[in-house]
Amino acid sequence: MQNNNQNIDRASRTRGNQPHFKKKKSHKSAWITLIVTLVLLVAGLIIAHGVYVNMKNAADKAYQPGLSTKERNVSSIIAQNKPVSILLLGTDTGALGRHDTGRTDTMILATVNPKKETIYLTSIPRDTKVTVPGDSQPYEKINAAYTIGGASSAVQTVQNLLNVPIDFYAIINMGGLEKMVNAVGGVTVTPPLTFHYGAANVVKGKTVTLNGAQALAYSRMRHQDPAGDYGRQVRQRQVLQKLVLKGMNISSLPRYKSILNSISGKLKTDMKFDDMVALRERYGNATHHIKSQTLQGETAVVDGIDYEVPTQDTLLNVSNSIRESLGLSKLTSLNSTQSQTSDYSVGASVMSSSSTQINYSNDR
Repeated sequence: MQNNNQNIDRASRTRGNQPHFKKKKSHKSAWITLIVTLVLLVAGLIIAHGVYVNMKNAADKAYQPGLSTKERNVSSIIAQNKPVSILLLGTDTGALGRHDTGRTDTMILATVNPKKETIYLTSIPRDTKVTVPGDSQPYEKINAAYTIGGASSAVQTVQNLLNVPIDFYAIINMGGLEKMVNAVGGVTVTPPLTFHYGAANVVKGKTVTLNGAQALAYSRMRHQDPAGDYGRQVRQRQVLQKLVLKGMNISSLPRYKSILNSISGKLKTDMKFDDMVALRERYGNATHHIKSQTLQGETAVVDGIDYEVPTQDTLLNVSNSIRESLGLSKLTSLNSTQSQTSDYSVGASVMSSSSTQINYSNDR
């Protein structure tokens, strides 16, 4: 659904993304996408006696149409127990005094394979260089796509970038984070590094249970991580996994109601209630095996703006890994849109390089 900010100028869309703004941006960066958790939990709660009506009401409130025409017949895909894809978007609206449209600083493409009982999470860096359909600018950072044209714009942009079909999208604002984590009784993680940021005070390798405020800070910290935003993505996926597993094992009716209250008004998705029910019944076991990867880029300056630009080999490898998880044929080359995305030739200078080796890894 297109939002009313179609004509917003480019400067405001990219605010906070320029190099000299980066230190201030850490306090406004989006937290973590909890949508896999929310969707599966909302669907799973119908098994509890007496909550069906409440669950349907919650799902109906969360429903928001997406693209007018999907690339695949999703109902047929689900009926045949074939893998599905869900674009998970996290905005920075609803926290720290932000009430505008916001940016999707967290973007994860989840592919759920019921036969392999596996969920694959592909993180897309917020500064990835893309072309947004219908935009007047030749290039944008991918986190601006939602600001420009709403969820449908974000979905189309990611489909073009990765050359894969997106069956559903789901978006949550970070204002509901603390309530969600607290509703499931906290999440237990093993930190990959030692740091103190806000309410989070963690030690590398020392397992700790985080409450809502601590989980927010744990997933938000970026500048103390040697890997920067890429390191933050690892911690975001880590919390996401634990939240899914913790939430799916809840059997208390009062806790169910607490979860419902925590997501009220925070979740928007083009999944209808019947879609959620079908996914829970046919795909629920996939939550036990979650693997992840990141679309790794190289930092480059294009027309004075810094972007993350994946090499053509990296983009092709990630695209094919997602296609494989969806049961689609592999491609031998990028299409023209993808090639343009990973093109450094127009006014670009590479500032630093990262490894282009992309492999799925188990984040347990």
